[in-house]
Amino acid sequence: MRTLLILIVNLVGLNAYKPVVILHGILSGAESMTLLVRHIEKLHPGTVVYNCDKFAAWYSLENDWWQVEQFRDYIDQIGRLHPEGIIVLGYSQGGLLARAAIQSLPNHNVKTFISLSSPQAGQYGSMCSIIDNFEIDLKLPCLLIALFTASFLHLIFPDLAAMTAFELFYSRIGQHTSIGGYWNDPHQQPLYMKYSEFLPLINNEKLTSNSTSFKMGMVRLDKLVLIGGPNDGVITPWQSSHFSYFNESLDVIPFNKRKIFLDDSIGLKTLLEAEKLIIIVKPFVHHLSWHTNRKVINQVIMPYLD
Repeated sequence: MRTLLILIVNLVGLNAYKPVVILHGILSGAESMTLLVRHIEKLHPGTVVYNCDKFAAWYSLENDWWQVEQFRDYIDQIGRLHPEGIIVLGYSQGGLLARAAIQSLPNHNVKTFISLSSPQAGQYGSMCSIIDNFEIDLKLPCLLIALFTASFLHLIFPDLAAMTAFELFYSRIGQHTSIGGYWNDPHQQPLYMKYSEFLPLINNEKLTSNSTSFKMGMVRLDKLVLIGGPNDGVITPWQSSHFSYFNESLDVIPFNKRKIFLDDSIGLKTLLEAEKLIIIVKPFVHHLSWHTNRKVINQVIMPYLD
């Protein structure tokens, strides 16, 4: 009888779905991911889903590294609760920060990382496309808003021009904002490399004492799923969700032709050769639909939640 019981427990364990950790995008919060959470729980009964509520709304504009430190500890704590391994899904900016958090944990037990329409190679385009597509919680304390200078408030609202955004983002003030940390101006690469304190580091464009660990965190994954599409309307270029990006002429260079891949800077080449890198291109999906359209969720997310 005891042997039978152990066998049943083991079989149940084998059939159980891995816990899923979800990180929301910019200028939103955990509530924006509720439909996705409930859909996962419905289709995969018994799945433990952690819907991270850190850095909601305006707080999502705080410095990238400050957010990554909190997300890193959050993922690490959950991973310790589930030694069998976990799945991490990050949406939009949350996917970029989640990736950095995983890279900061070279001994993590994240089995699958799903990057859902995230600017993995950076962002360059009118910020009005981002702001217009998110609900801003105007009930947050006025003190928080007062922390932003008049020029920055002007910048994050619809009059921002991509051509001059570098003047703020590549500055001490700009680097205190999340967007500034991954603003990748193809016309201002020397300034990007000099002043940007986030994206060039996690992409190992700037070598640091953490470069080896950042790569180890990536190649430790069993599966890296990169999701994006040409009708996203927010991530610019949309191919940034797959590590492809603009050159100075604004032609998009495929990820496998870029230095980050050719030099295997963060392990993308290693993952691809091991058949652990999955790139999904899905047209006719707007940025706000990746996590709110059940049909889209079924097609691009559910197959990778094992």
